[in-house]
Amino acid sequence: MTLALAVAAALFVGVTAYALFGGADFGSGFFDLTAGGSSRGGELRTLIDHSIGPVWEANHVWLIYVLVMWWTGFPTAFAAAMSTLIVPMLLALLGIVLRGASFAFRKYSATLAQARLFGIVFAGSSLITPFFLGAVAGAVASGRVPATGQGDVWSSWLTPTSLLGGAIAVGTCAFLAGVFLTADAARGGRGALAESLRVRTLGVGVATGVIVFTALVPIQHDAPTLAAGLEGRAAPLIVASGLAGVATLVLLTRRRYDVARLTALVAVATVVSGWGVAQYPWLLVDELSIADAAGAPATLQGLLLVVALAVVVVVPALGYLFWLTQSERWSRD
Repeated sequence: MTLALAVAAALFVGVTAYALFGGADFGSGFFDLTAGGSSRGGELRTLIDHSIGPVWEANHVWLIYVLVMWWTGFPTAFAAAMSTLIVPMLLALLGIVLRGASFAFRKYSATLAQARLFGIVFAGSSLITPFFLGAVAGAVASGRVPATGQGDVWSSWLTPTSLLGGAIAVGTCAFLAGVFLTADAARGGRGALAESLRVRTLGVGVATGVIVFTALVPIQHDAPTLAAGLEGRAAPLIVASGLAGVATLVLLTRRRYDVARLTALVAVATVVSGWGVAQYPWLLVDELSIADAAGAPATLQGLLLVVALAVVVVVPALGYLFWLTQSERWSRD
């Protein structure tokens, strides 16, 4: 394995981690938005605050990791993507900022009207952020980011692949969040809430699965290089994602929530990995390969050293944090 490929693999591990942990975080906004009024939705919103409160800031570690790795290890590709896709990136950033601010401010609202306003902002920004990040991924994967110069800031991402990528990102985030929230509600002894979440999560899961596999048809015409990879080397991962998704639905139906969380993570991780494998060896599809986009060898070596240190220092701390928030004692408090 070359240095460039090793750094690209480490970068994509960060993308997958953000899709899993940040995705489950963002997806809670869908359930917050559809929880109902202040009386009917109060219990669910309390559960959401309790579930994501300790980890919502920590999840953005993965986004920072991805951006720094991309910028440092593959500066040409980073510059091209940021200049062409500045609109969806700024909208995603706006969503992150508004989401964090409104999540904090809602807790200290002086009136019910203020709490409702901040709740709407929190839920809405939780949906627009994954949508625009998915649109960015779709633009890169469909070959609409030129390696030199600046592409069109609108037509580069207002395409079938980008719009479908955004919809899939929102759906997978909501599905992950629903599985985790259902498990949290059941573990906390909130049987009625867990049952309501179970039914809604099943609906979200079926809808997202339909979108994922229906998207393969327009992608064949809009992003032929990506489609060829999805139907070729990445096909086993796409099939595995489908099987894991179906297993999650079955486990939810049978109320096996703890196991369902694992299969849901596998379903999302494999579909994200399938995207990465499908566009290999391109970093910017049809424009710039991983090898051609790589920075200086000394820089790549330094990045791999930093990754190794992060595995030793950061990952155990994050793991301990997630273990604390998912423990039985925490769920009952």
